[in-house]
Amino acid sequence: MSLLLVSALALAMGGQDRPPPATPDPDAATRLADVVVERRDLRQQTESFVEGLAAPAHRRGLARWGGRVCVGVVNIRPEIAQALADRVSELALDLNLRTGGPGCTPNVVVIFTDDAPGLATAMVDQEPAAFHLGVGGLDRGRVALETFKTSDAPVRWWHVSMPVIGASGQRAIRMPGDAGPIFVPGEGIVNRGRPIADNLNKVIIVLDVGKLGDVTLPQLADYVGLVAMAQIDPEGETGAFDTVMNLFDNPESTPGLSDWDALYLQALYNGPRERVNPDRQAADIARILRRASRAQERAERVTP
Repeated sequence: MSLLLVSALALAMGGQDRPPPATPDPDAATRLADVVVERRDLRQQTESFVEGLAAPAHRRGLARWGGRVCVGVVNIRPEIAQALADRVSELALDLNLRTGGPGCTPNVVVIFTDDAPGLATAMVDQEPAAFHLGVGGLDRGRVALETFKTSDAPVRWWHVSMPVIGASGQRAIRMPGDAGPIFVPGEGIVNRGRPIADNLNKVIIVLDVGKLGDVTLPQLADYVGLVAMAQIDPEGETGAFDTVMNLFDNPESTPGLSDWDALYLQALYNGPRERVNPDRQAADIARILRRASRAQERAERVTP
């Protein structure tokens, strides 16, 4: 990641008069427009929300940070970089994660640039192993990586995760260069007897300064924070929900991290650690989110 950060630093541098209204005829029949009421219960809403938001690695569960989070922000004025790093670190602390102090090696790298496609392409071409090792289950694959390189979005990101053994955090799969087998004890309950979890390993976030528009720094920091803490789908359908991921589609109505975003993160980090099946994990998150949402509604009703 230090080499990647060095590479990133090197690469980034008047109206008409209207007639009076007609007098209504009291004898004329009045036809009201048809009213269509669409109602979805909370279960459908939460499941759709998770489906639109989550983007795990292929055939893996949703990953989350298991160790220390260290945020590095480059190629922007120091006061902006510090404010953004502080907000992301604050979200990590809210999730009971440890954060790195000054001088730590970043595993959340946030890069500002005026040529995001060019920078993303150059980083991937110069250090392909930092993005895709060729081992299944660590990232979203080559097609998604090509989108990361060529997208015209204001913000693009790339997550790399690692299957690990229970609380020890040791790798649960063989990597290129490993000489011997990986031993996974049969102690788990969910993963067919194997205590395997998916941990985030690094997140690379690239912001195109020419496309950020009029969003404020607090709005942008919340957007980056959600992406840094969870595997978010850059092409997810979230327009029907209250989420900071709608920031660049509707900045005026998206003040920052929403209650649903916060509940999603809490559900993700408070759920069972042992997961492989992404559908089952998403269903668990939706269930926890629903429970928290109902509790929040009850608390709001009794608050004077």
